[in-house]
Amino acid sequence: MTKFGWMILPVVMAGAMGVSAGAQDVSASAKQPAAKQPAAEPWAKIPIPPLHDFKPVEPKRIKLENGLTIFLQEDHELPFIDGAILIRGGSRNEPPNKTGLVSLYGEAWRTSGTAKNSGEQLDDMLALKAASIETGGGTATTSMHWSSFKQDFDQVFGLTTDLLFHPDFKADKLALGKREIDTGIARRNDDAAEIAGREAAMIAYGKDNPYDREEEYATVAAVSLHDLQEWHDKSVAPNNMIVAVSGDFDSAAMETKLRAAFGGMKPGVEIEKPAVTFHDPAHGVYFVNKTDVDQSNIYIVGLGTERNNPDYYALSVMNEVFSGGFGSRVIQSVRTRLGLAYNVGGSYGASYDHPGLFVAEAGTKSASTVAAIKAILDEIGRLKTVPPTAAELRSAKDEVLNSFIFNYDSREKTLNEQVVLALYGYPPDFLEKYKAGIEKVTSADVARVANKYIDVNKLAVVVVGNGSEFGTPLRELGPVTDVDITIPPPPAGAMAKAE
Repeated sequence: MTKFGWMILPVVMAGAMGVSAGAQDVSASAKQPAAKQPAAEPWAKIPIPPLHDFKPVEPKRIKLENGLTIFLQEDHELPFIDGAILIRGGSRNEPPNKTGLVSLYGEAWRTSGTAKNSGEQLDDMLALKAASIETGGGTATTSMHWSSFKQDFDQVFGLTTDLLFHPDFKADKLALGKREIDTGIARRNDDAAEIAGREAAMIAYGKDNPYDREEEYATVAAVSLHDLQEWHDKSVAPNNMIVAVSGDFDSAAMETKLRAAFGGMKPGVEIEKPAVTFHDPAHGVYFVNKTDVDQSNIYIVGLGTERNNPDYYALSVMNEVFSGGFGSRVIQSVRTRLGLAYNVGGSYGASYDHPGLFVAEAGTKSASTVAAIKAILDEIGRLKTVPPTAAELRSAKDEVLNSFIFNYDSREKTLNEQVVLALYGYPPDFLEKYKAGIEKVTSADVARVANKYIDVNKLAVVVVGNGSEFGTPLRELGPVTDVDITIPPPPAGAMAKAE
């Protein structure tokens, strides 16, 4: 982050009265003490040591014979114990005609409770202990999380495993979950920025891609109680699970408890990620006309990369040069110098096991929509033609490494990252290699990956705004495709059939 210091400089007035005036000026100046050079700012004298070697406290990793992976991370700072069960299989694995199944499963699992304790009874019991048990569904996994004081671990863990092994999915809780999702569907076109982000991702990944399918009334209505139970029976198997526990405990004693709880589980069919072929989005301009706004939300989007890409480090630095902070190129150009956007940014996304998204986004007044888009595209193009300066490179690498370290500055954060690495099959030392990988990146490396991975002809421009107020028509950028964001109505009687 740059600090700005204001310094008042002396103003020298030229004489306008000939030699006499000049002599008078000289005489006067002789009586004045010599001007002092400004002292260096105090903060500039502070030495900045290099980052020390990154050596996080590694959790203990255990593999049971039935395929279950366990991570244990002792942390005796506070008398709490937190745990998580990560289960492979998420929304990317659900049937397209039942999009929303995993979200409903994650919601109804906890709210329904078990045959022994209803969801409401679990709420009351946990509240008395200041403890929690939560379930949820995501893109690649479903999960359970629990937290309690150290002395209440056995009771809370017992409730957790009861919910894991004996869920009792209830029709009223499923119906409640459906109403919540339906409310979100009804309001999904209220916010222009959310529309732009949603449509950009759908255009980048392609129609019906499981990584960005949209819930609809019909797909939500199609989910039944049988579907929830079937999903649970299919996914909850030790070879699909990772159990992680952190907090104030003895690892040997905790391992014994976890082996007793999970060691008897029988392996099931391992859930794998779906086979998806990714293609660059169709190049062009995509427009959503929203007449109730006076500004435009712009997304320029394409495919990114995966974290196991050998060029991941260079791409990370390139991303920082382009859009990493207030000193980045896109902000300095589009916002500061040209004044074309009140917010602008971007990222070259890298997911663990599928391509992330390359995104440049901005918000601008309606009249400057086309000018802002052109300015962003120009900065994207400059990544290929203008390598970062030594100062840009140094600043970008410092920013990447500093933010990276703070993401793993606690034992709990390190544990979470190790769990994710294990889930996606990355080596445990992936984090340790990151610092060295970033430090080796050169300006030439950034230029090389920019030319290899950036192609403005493989990017889609998505605009959500009021077309009647654009100062310059969008067609100046090329052919424009109107995007229909109409929400399909629910089929009559679909909810009753599903239940």
